Amino acid sequence: MNIKRVVVGPLEENCYIVENNNKCLIIDPGDDVDKIINNIKYSVVGILITHYHFDHIGALDELKEKYNIDENNYNIKDFDFEVIKTPGHTSDSKTYYFKDNNIMFVGDFIFKDSIGRMDLPTGSVLEMKNSISKILKYPSNTILYPGHGDSTTIGNEKKNLDNYFFSNENERNLL
Repeated sequence: MNIKRVVVGPLEENCYIVENNNKCLIIDPGDDVDKIINNIKYSVVGILITHYHFDHIGALDELKEKYNIDENNYNIKDFDFEVIKTPGHTSDSKTYYFKDNNIMFVGDFIFKDSIGRMDLPTGSVLEMKNSISKILKYPSNTILYPGHGDSTTIGNEKKNLDNYFFSNENERNLL
């Protein structure tokens, strides 16, 4: 599996093009539809959205029309992934976990050295706490691809994530 990061729009959102077996998925097509299309070299079989903020869906309608495909179809041949509900930044936030490749696309849920804002409409501190607790149960070497900035791993973020809400690992495990 090959992953291309295409940085788009004024907020420098990460759109990902995930290639496998001469097919591809588009994850979070935020803006700059032509820039995204120019980075596609295989047949588009799906579009995944981590959450519906404008900077993650700006090119969505144009791409759906161009490729005659709907977003968030989770039964896509050649791509095996788990959909994990990770509310906190928004109530509709999702993480896509590709277990065979040990990678997650996390949107604005987790960033390198930070987490997503919870003060926007539908954000929730309690839901963020629960979502972080859920994600920290996955392997530490899982690579996280965020909606903005550089990739990281669960292991690299573990201390930061624990420090946001938990005084110790036992407290996190109670959730």
